[in-house]
Amino acid sequence: MFSSAAIFVMGKIMKPEEKEALVQSVEKLARLMDSRFALPGMPVKLGLDTIIGLIPVLGDTIGLSISGYIIAQAKRLGVSDATLMKMIINVFLDWLIGLVPILGDLFDWGWQANNRNAQLLRKHYETHLRRNSLDETDESQMIDVTPRG
Repeated sequence: MFSSAAIFVMGKIMKPEEKEALVQSVEKLARLMDSRFALPGMPVKLGLDTIIGLIPVLGDTIGLSISGYIIAQAKRLGVSDATLMKMIINVFLDWLIGLVPILGDLFDWGWQANNRNAQLLRKHYETHLRRNSLDETDESQMIDVTPRG
């Protein structure tokens, strides 16, 4: 039997290690999209989101769909509505300003909504999910000490 820290998703209960793996995969995707590549002499890294954002409208819309996936995973892990709203606002600003040629690309490069959202997810995980996972008792490891008579 699982404690309340386990999350029921699509007919399946997520184990603590699955939750951690999901958070790590979101963080990896966010880095790829926002800060994977270093440019010589530039203090801020860029990611695929900045590169594909150079394609007018279409590039920002593709980036928006990937950002939506990150938000969906946060929802899947039970992030609060307030945190989800922060994530949505991060992405909406990124997308809306990203539609403006050149200025939008510069904003996108510095704003890094996916990294911001991955940080919000990590904070939620560390505060709620991980702490609860550490409190779980693996009942399969329990020993029955009931006196036999």
